Amino acid sequence: MAALATLSLSRQSVSMGIVRREWLIVAGVALAAAAILLAMGRTPMCTCGTIKLWHGAVHSAENSQQISDWYSFSHIIHGFLFFALLGWLLPRLSLDLTLGIRLAIATLIESAWEIAENTPMVIDRYREATMAFGYSGDAVINSLSDIGMMIAGFLFAARFGWKIWVPLAIAFELFTLWMIRDNLTLNVVMLLWPIDAIRVWQGGA
Repeated sequence: MAALATLSLSRQSVSMGIVRREWLIVAGVALAAAAILLAMGRTPMCTCGTIKLWHGAVHSAENSQQISDWYSFSHIIHGFLFFALLGWLLPRLSLDLTLGIRLAIATLIESAWEIAENTPMVIDRYREATMAFGYSGDAVINSLSDIGMMIAGFLFAARFGWKIWVPLAIAFELFTLWMIRDNLTLNVVMLLWPIDAIRVWQGGA
C-alpha cells in the first residue's frame, strides 16, 4: 500500500491546476481522434436522429451511439488506471512530467484505443467473443464522451488518491456486473481469452 501512495499527487500540487497550453494539447488530441474516426466512416451521432445523455439498453441499436451508457464507467476506470500507470512508469524512465502532460499522454492512449476499437477487426472480435452480439462500433459522439470520461477519472484519481479511487473502481465493476453482466474486467477477459460459459451467462441463459 505504501507503493500505491506514491502514485497520488498531493492535494496542493493538484490544486495548482493544469495550464492552458496543456489543456489545448489534450483537446487537440481528442479532436484529432474525432477527425480520424470521421475519416474512417464512423457516424457523428446515432443514426436514429436523436442525441441522448444516457442510453441504458445494452442489447439495442443505440448502444455506444449516445453520449453515455453503462460502459462509461469502464472509461472512468481507464482514467484511474492511466493515472496510476503513468505515475509509476514515468519516474522510472527519468521523465518528471507535469500533471497536464501526463493527462495528454493518457488522452493519447485512450484516443488510440477508441480508433482501434472502431476498426473492422476489433468490431468483429467484439461480436464473436463478447456479449456485444450486434455491436457495429461507436458513434463519434460516444467516442468523445468515452475520452471525456477517462479524463474525468484521471483528474479524480489525481485529486483524491488511491484510497478513494481503488474502492470506487471496484464498486463500479461490481455495480455494472450486477446491472448488465459485464464490466471492464470481463470485457478484457472476453476479448483476449473468450470463455464460453461467461458468454452464455452474459447472454442471459
